[in-house]
Amino acid sequence: MKKLLSILSVSLFCFAAHAQDDIYPAKEYKGLLFITNGTIHVGNGQVIENGTIKIENGKIVQVGQNIPVPADNVKVIQANGQQIYPGLILPVTDLGLKEIAASVRGSNDFQELGDLNPGIRSIVAYNTDSKIINTLKANGILLAGITPQGGTISGSSSIVQLDAWNWEDAAYKMDAAIHLNMPTFIARPSRVPGSPPAVDPTKESLNKIQEIKSFFRQAKAYLQESLHKESNLKFESVRGLFDKKQKLFVHGNQVKQMLIAIDFVKEFGFDVVIVGGSESFLIANLLKQNNIAVILDEEHALPATEDDDVDQPYKTAAQLQHADVLFALNDTHEESRFRNLMFNAGTAAAYGLTKEQALQAITLNSAKILGIDDRTGSIEAGKDANIVISKGDILDMRSSIITHAFIQGREVSLENKQTQLYERYMNKYGLK
Repeated sequence: MKKLLSILSVSLFCFAAHAQDDIYPAKEYKGLLFITNGTIHVGNGQVIENGTIKIENGKIVQVGQNIPVPADNVKVIQANGQQIYPGLILPVTDLGLKEIAASVRGSNDFQELGDLNPGIRSIVAYNTDSKIINTLKANGILLAGITPQGGTISGSSSIVQLDAWNWEDAAYKMDAAIHLNMPTFIARPSRVPGSPPAVDPTKESLNKIQEIKSFFRQAKAYLQESLHKESNLKFESVRGLFDKKQKLFVHGNQVKQMLIAIDFVKEFGFDVVIVGGSESFLIANLLKQNNIAVILDEEHALPATEDDDVDQPYKTAAQLQHADVLFALNDTHEESRFRNLMFNAGTAAAYGLTKEQALQAITLNSAKILGIDDRTGSIEAGKDANIVISKGDILDMRSSIITHAFIQGREVSLENKQTQLYERYMNKYGLK
C-alpha cells in the first residue's frame, strides 16, 4: 500500500510539474546591447529604415542610422528585414487579479466589498504567476495598468512590467490613478414578471453623483486642515488627486457620464481620464477644451446605440485624433484575455488612423496618459529599453510574429502555456 501511495504521489507531482509554465524572469543584463538593421518604429510617428538601437545597462543610449557597433564585448541582435517597436502597453486591465473570469472564485481578487474604496491598492494583489501574462508578452505587450473593480470608487491602479518574480519586482509606477465607476443613466427593465417598476435611473444616478461630490468636498476640507485629531484613511487616500500626483480615471461610455466628469475637473481641478468613452466622439471638442484624455475600452464591439453607424466603434479613434484629443486604445475582451490589443489598433488604422498613429495609441499615448512617458512608450534616448521585434507588421494578425522582446534591456522569454502545449503535441504525434 505504501509503495502504491508513493507511485501515486510521484505521478501527481510529475503531472503538476507538466501543468506549470516552466518560465522564469530574465536576469538583468549589464553592458552594451545593439539591435541593428531593422525598421525602427519610434512610437512618436517617426520611422527609421535600416536603423540601430544602442542600449547600455537597460537604457536606450542612441537611436538612428550608421551607429558604429564595436566588434568585441557587446551583444548584437540582428533584426535584418524585421520591424522594431516600443513595448505595447495595456492601460486598464484586471490582468493578474482575475485568472478564469467568474468561473473560479478562488482565482479572482479584483474587487472589494463596499462602495467607496479609495484606499484599495491593486498592486498588492497582482499575481505574477498568472498564466495569461506570458501569452501577452508573446504578442508584444510588455506593460499593463493593473486596475481594481467594483463599487463606485474601486481603488488605485498601478503600472507593472510583465516579467517579474513578485509584485514588488513588477511595479513600474505605483498607485498612478484612482478609479471611479460613473453611475449609469440607462433604465434597465426587470426580467421578473410582476416586479415593481424600476426606479428612475436619472434620479438615482444624480443622487449617487451628489454623494460622490459630497465625499470629495469633505476630503478637500479635511486635506486643507494642517492638523487632525484622528486620521481619515479614505480622505488620505485621495490626497494624490488634489495635489496632482494621481489622476482620476472615470469609467463611463455615455455623454451624460462624461459631462459630469468634466464637472469634476471644473469643481475639483482633477486630472481626469475617461475610460470606455464609446460616445466620446460626440463631445470630442469639449474633451479637448478641458484637457481630458480618453482610453477606448473595446473596438471590436457593436455600436453603443441603434442610431450609431454600424462601424462607429472602429472609427471613433480617428475622430478623436482629428479633434486632437489625447487617447489610447485598450482591450477588455474576457475570452481572448487582452492579447488582441495590437489588432484593435490595426482596425483603427483601417478606419482613419495612419499605421504610426495607431501604434502610438498603444504605446506613447498610453504612456502619456499613465504618466510614464518619461521612461517608456517610445524608442528614444534616455528611456527604458522596452522593445519588441516582429517579423512583420505588429498590427496585422497575419504577419505579427514576435521574435524578441526586451523589458528594461532584459531579453524576456516568449514561451507560454500555449507554446508548450504546441511543442508537446507536435512531438507526441511525430510532427516535429
